[in-house]
Amino acid sequence: MNTRQTAAEVVVVDYGLGNLRSVTRGLERAGASVTLSEDPADFDAADGIVLPGVGAFSEGMDNAGPFRDALVEQADAGKPLFGICLGMQMLLTTSEEADHAGQGDAEGLDLVPGKNVRFARDQTVPHMGWNELDVQRDHPLVEGVDGQYAYFVHSYYAVPDDEDAVVATTDYGVDFASIVANEAGNVFGTQFHPEKSGETGLRILRNYVDYCVDQR
Repeated sequence: MNTRQTAAEVVVVDYGLGNLRSVTRGLERAGASVTLSEDPADFDAADGIVLPGVGAFSEGMDNAGPFRDALVEQADAGKPLFGICLGMQMLLTTSEEADHAGQGDAEGLDLVPGKNVRFARDQTVPHMGWNELDVQRDHPLVEGVDGQYAYFVHSYYAVPDDEDAVVATTDYGVDFASIVANEAGNVFGTQFHPEKSGETGLRILRNYVDYCVDQR
C-alpha cells in the first residue's frame, strides 16, 4: 500500500447532507489536512474538494445550490473534485429520483454527463452492504483496489453518457458504474462510501490525497 506522507489541503463541502465526521476522519487518516466549509471562497486555496452526500438528489442539489457555480468553475480549472455516494450522483446531469418525486427539472452539476437510474423492481433496494469493485480502466483513484470490496447504501446508480466515464463497475443484478470520472480525469466519484469501506476505502482516500498533491 502506498504510505507516502502527504500534506494536501482538502475542503469538504458542508451543505447540510454529508457524512462529514466520517469523511473528515478518513481523509485525515489518508494524510490530508481537512477544512469543513460552507463558503465556496475556500475552494481557491484548496488542493482538492470533496462533495459528500446522503439523501435525495433534489434535496442535495437544492442545498448545494450556493456552491454550484464555484464547483463547476473549480472542476473546469482542473482541481480534483471527489463526489461520494449522493455526491457522486450530483456530478451527473439528472436523476430519475427527481422524476419519481415529481421534480423532473432537478439538474445535477453535469460534470460527468449522464443520468442516475433506479434499480429494477425485482431487485432489493436499497443495495446495502459489501460488494466487489471491478476496475474497467486506469485512474489514479483505483490504484490497488481491483477486486476489493467496498460498502454501499443506495437505490440509484449512475449511467454516464460516455462509457469511458466508467472507471469501475459492481454487480448487483446489473453491472452498474460504482466509480465514474470525467474525460479530463480530475472529477470523479464513488457510489460507495470509502470512509466506511475499511482498508479498501482508506487506500482510495490515500490515492485521492496523493493525486491532489501531484496536481498542484
